[in-house]
Amino acid sequence: MLGTLSQQQMDELLNRNVTGRIGCHDGDRIYVVPVSYAYNEKYIIAHSREGLKIEMMRKNPEVCFEVDEIYDLSNWKCVIAQGTYEEITDERERYYAMKFLVSRLKHLKISETAKLPHMAIEGDVADDVPVEIRPVVYRIRLSSVSGRFESA
Repeated sequence: MLGTLSQQQMDELLNRNVTGRIGCHDGDRIYVVPVSYAYNEKYIIAHSREGLKIEMMRKNPEVCFEVDEIYDLSNWKCVIAQGTYEEITDERERYYAMKFLVSRLKHLKISETAKLPHMAIEGDVADDVPVEIRPVVYRIRLSSVSGRFESA
């Protein structure tokens, strides 16, 4: 049976997971990449080092975000959201965004790309970290969200 997820089911799926995929484009190419994230019913909060993804989202902030749970080929759930990339530059807002993200990720084994080298265990930002290696902290302001499922 194919079906549509309710808003509550979509929120639960987005809250239950911490890895999704961002799709972005710069007019010439499309780029889809997995990211670690936190969801707060309004935004996707994430961070990244400077690189192609950030460069592309700065050029064209309209992005797609996708999270799925696949149990097998006939039992899965998927949420796809459209939204706008917004860099968080205000230091206070950045601190709370990172604290929220760390609270969602701290119990997991963190990969090299998701690692937060400038964060102390308690979630405080180290003052002595050079700006050039600080990650870009951003949110995706969700404008539309849809979800589908299949269950056998």
